[in-house]
Amino acid sequence: MNKGKSSIDMRMFTRDANFIRLFIVFIAVFIICTALKGTQFLNLGNFQSMMKQFPEYGLLAVAISLALLIGGIDLSAVYIANLSAIIAGKFLLSMAGADTADGTVHVMIFASFGVAVLVGAAAGGRNGYLISGFGIPAMLATLGTQSLFWGLGVVITGGSSMSGFPKPLASMINKSIGAVPVTVILFIAASLLAGLVVSRMVLGRQMKMYGTNNKATTYAGLNNRKLVVTTHVIAGILASLSGIIMWGRYSSCKADNGSSYTMQAILIAVMGGVSPNGGKGNIQGVVLAVLIIQMVSSVLNMFNNIPTACRQIIWGGLLLVVMIFNYVVNNRSKRH
Repeated sequence: MNKGKSSIDMRMFTRDANFIRLFIVFIAVFIICTALKGTQFLNLGNFQSMMKQFPEYGLLAVAISLALLIGGIDLSAVYIANLSAIIAGKFLLSMAGADTADGTVHVMIFASFGVAVLVGAAAGGRNGYLISGFGIPAMLATLGTQSLFWGLGVVITGGSSMSGFPKPLASMINKSIGAVPVTVILFIAASLLAGLVVSRMVLGRQMKMYGTNNKATTYAGLNNRKLVVTTHVIAGILASLSGIIMWGRYSSCKADNGSSYTMQAILIAVMGGVSPNGGKGNIQGVVLAVLIIQMVSSVLNMFNNIPTACRQIIWGGLLLVVMIFNYVVNNRSKRH
């Protein structure tokens, strides 16, 4: 009895210790960014700019975190986001044009958001079924659907940017409540819900159990196929919300919007404490990692001479450093 209680307490301490480490990193990064760019970084306009940027890839990071939690990965999340927005955009254009001014345009826009979410859920479900129904490794399954979803987006748009949407679309997505953008509120709400699922609900416990040992869930009588499909459906819905945000921010849809976000989202998930091997992690750590990466990204944007390729090197290098650090910490905790 005491041994079980001690084990639970140790898990709670480990989880808290990871969040504390992240918070220390957050403070350190904030101090370094301030030292490098001073008032340019601390400027109110810069903070407003950061709030407009991180929700779209933050939602992708939460989506990928769920896939990692069950011992898989989702390399197609960005392209689910784009395909969701493209199909929703096609639907909206068939219902209303840029000059539509009647009161029904808002209803049509909300209906198109619903279409985007349905597309995201269907695409995510497809990933889950390929993995659980056909036994295809998650990396290969989602690598394949990454190309599939991208190709579908290119075919629908003709390889160009889709635009000409009703004007209220951008204002609805980009509006603020007080000083807080609606997209940030959407990110917080989605993260809270995902966090509740992972930390407080039976589904979350089943995800972690499956990610730790999927044979154990079979012996426990769980429906593994349903669990994997459900997880990927939720991930697809989160990706579609990211697609809606990008759609509004750019006022257009394109098959390759946010193509660099995959690496960033994986980095955020792993930095946030989600194990690439599955079974461990929480969403609050991922949210804090989103803010850390956004600060780094913001400072990099202030150095105009840093090319995109170098930024990819930075994200890739950071991912390797974080994984090595996690490996060392986990090995040390096992010895103790």
